[in-house]
Amino acid sequence: MKFCSHCGSADIRLKIPKGDNRERYICSHCNTIHYSNPKVVVGCLPVWEDKVLLGKRSIGPRKGLWNVPAGFMENGETVEEGAKREVFEETNAKVEISGLLTLYSIPRINQVYMHFFGNLENLDFSAGMETSDVQLFSEAEIPWDSIAFSSSEFTLKHYFADRKKGSFTTHSGALLL
Repeated sequence: MKFCSHCGSADIRLKIPKGDNRERYICSHCNTIHYSNPKVVVGCLPVWEDKVLLGKRSIGPRKGLWNVPAGFMENGETVEEGAKREVFEETNAKVEISGLLTLYSIPRINQVYMHFFGNLENLDFSAGMETSDVQLFSEAEIPWDSIAFSSSEFTLKHYFADRKKGSFTTHSGALLL
């Protein structure tokens, strides 16, 4: 950090604020503490009968691989609104959220994933601006070797396992490297 976003001063120091336990950027001019916190990624696994809707990424990272529709949460929206928005942006599909399926942390890149599952409202879907293809897959058809992210794989595996049990619960996990 080179400038304070509050007052514009270039007098920024990295130090531990009183009552805190880790270093933060603090403006020596206006005393604003600048917190840097993880990004929240929200998404939804759209379901239609015994199939799930995945999108093939047309952008990096992991271009050309399949993904649970998801992306960064925006200011002013709930996690559910963000998940629905991401599904629509990536697949042009509308979903009704059923519940939170997975909570997945990747501390090394400061991201927390919240993947919901929900029902597709209809079969009106198509590739969005960040996808080159969207398809419904049964469990047997999932392209496991072409899944873009560990968060998507985690969500898919837990969804299908819960479906076999006949009850859904929220699962949490992390990629620790």
